[in-house]
Amino acid sequence: MTDVTDTLVHLCDTSDVSEDLPFRVERDGFAYAVFLADGQYYVTADLCSHGPGQLSDGFVEGCEVECPFHQGRFDLRTGAPTAPPCMEPIRVWTPTVADGRIYIADPA
Repeated sequence: MTDVTDTLVHLCDTSDVSEDLPFRVERDGFAYAVFLADGQYYVTADLCSHGPGQLSDGFVEGCEVECPFHQGRFDLRTGAPTAPPCMEPIRVWTPTVADGRIYIADPA
């Protein structure tokens, strides 16, 4: 019998991510940011849609991340911009957590 995680892409272990410290992961030339906010894991594209800021270096408050480059913000759940100057959403993935590991389907 096939384990469901066999069809998913492993990004990191849950121990790599904390409420205060997002985690940056590169897979096949694409960068992901993994967050733990309000007890839930979230995965987004790491690059801000407005500029060169890496969201994994951003400030997290609740379910929002603030880009360190220009202080625009995004909702971690939907990728929608929540504060200017950001206007375009970022891509998000619904993570699967199993055996202390974080996975996603349909990578970039």
